[in-house]
Amino acid sequence: MRLRTLFLAGIVALSVAANGVLAQPPGKGKGPGGRGGMGPKGGGSSAALSATTLPKDDGEKKILEAMQQINKEQGRMLNVPAADGRLLRVLCESIGAKTVVEFGTSNGISSLWMSMALRKTGGKIITHELNADTAALARKNFATAGVADLVTVVEGDGHETAKKLKGPIDLVFIDADKEGYVDYLQKTLPLVRPGGLIVAHNVSPRMADAGFVKAVTTDPNLETVFYQEGGGVSVSVKKR
Repeated sequence: MRLRTLFLAGIVALSVAANGVLAQPPGKGKGPGGRGGMGPKGGGSSAALSATTLPKDDGEKKILEAMQQINKEQGRMLNVPAADGRLLRVLCESIGAKTVVEFGTSNGISSLWMSMALRKTGGKIITHELNADTAALARKNFATAGVADLVTVVEGDGHETAKKLKGPIDLVFIDADKEGYVDYLQKTLPLVRPGGLIVAHNVSPRMADAGFVKAVTTDPNLETVFYQEGGGVSVSVKKR
């Protein structure tokens, strides 16, 4: 199924802030900036824009340093790349998230990105992980980063443990078994508050589950955009 990428003005701004990279199309027509474009003096360029996350305080610095050490010692495992982690942080902070639900903890990198926002919004994460050893590793990493009090790790099959969730939920992040995305959506959407978000990872032309894409693009209660940097992310807002 062909994905229709909708870069609305708001999500473009979020994407740039989250990823720090927005490719500029090569100039066309005459002049160094192309027809209607800007040359070097105007700031236009065919090179990519980039930025890094700068810690605002000691707590944020500790989380960033912990993630760097975790990636060095434990590898990437099944974690989101930094581009997608930064997007998650931006989304959580932008909506003032209080309750975040995640499916697919891995060793905790995505939760750490979101915790940078939640430590300021007063929010908490409930993250679901099937593998007990991986869950234990994630708990250790949350303690190292100083955010253990913000994250609750639930062990077991997320399709079953999701039945115990209660609303309102501000943001759901799905990054688990791809064939189960529709079920995660169906179980959590009724609990998501109006204006809340359902965010799914690996939603790209190569990896997306067709059933999930259909579900989030044909429901009139949702507005969905696709962010194709990093691993590919869909962002759906539950309309008010």
